[in-house]
Amino acid sequence: MNAYLEILRPFNALMGVIAVLLVALISGIFNLYVPVACIIVFIFTGAGNAINDYVDHKIDAINKPERPIPSGRISLNAAAIYATILFVIATIMSLLIGIIPGIIVVLSAILMFLYAYKLKKSCLIGNLSIAFLTGLCFVFAGVVLQTVYLSILLGFYAFLMTMAREIVKDMEDVEGDSMEGANTFPLKFGMKSSSILAAFFMILASLTSPALYFIGIFNILYLIILVFAIIIFLIGALSILKDQSKKNTHIVSKRIKIGMGIVFLAFALGAPIISNLLHML
Repeated sequence: MNAYLEILRPFNALMGVIAVLLVALISGIFNLYVPVACIIVFIFTGAGNAINDYVDHKIDAINKPERPIPSGRISLNAAAIYATILFVIATIMSLLIGIIPGIIVVLSAILMFLYAYKLKKSCLIGNLSIAFLTGLCFVFAGVVLQTVYLSILLGFYAFLMTMAREIVKDMEDVEGDSMEGANTFPLKFGMKSSSILAAFFMILASLTSPALYFIGIFNILYLIILVFAIIIFLIGALSILKDQSKKNTHIVSKRIKIGMGIVFLAFALGAPIISNLLHML
């Protein structure tokens, strides 16, 4: 893979694109703003990943030497200039859509820089920043497509699931973070307290997410598929409460990722437009 594409972590950046497409599908709004919003989110997320690699180049030289910067395929200066140009492009494109999307992108860029340089190693603040930016992908799409209420609901659940995974990932990385002088929640309050907090977010998402069906956002397919995600989250919550070992936190982190994928599938197949297509068939 080309180094300048690899540093964007395209598969990671595509998650933001999926958020935009989900909002479009669920709202039933398909116009030229949809692909433009997808491009903006992809470029912005990729730029954020590049900045993170720039800041973490010394750590990556030890832990992930194959990445573009430590492997020497991209210089530090080139990575910084590349990320800055991408942020500028995303900002200009969003401002062409409207002032509010532009403001969202600018403020998100500031938060991304703060996260990379300072907040990442802060207790809970770094986790909240990433979870907030993940949920904001949905809200950005909602602002662009003028369906803000729906996007806030979807973004809220993306926030909960991401928070759970971020905390579990910190539990998994506690040894390395300790050596780097980080101040993550597990290091400050212990693994047991961290497991309780992670389980709280998983359980909260599980207990409240069916409400999106009962308030009429989704069809019955959403509820049927959601059951599988809820089972995964509840099993993950019980597992992390019982066992906070590195091996188990890695397993639970993967389970949360799978659960998130199932929730997004439930969002897609639970969309009213899918119900209409099924009725037509």
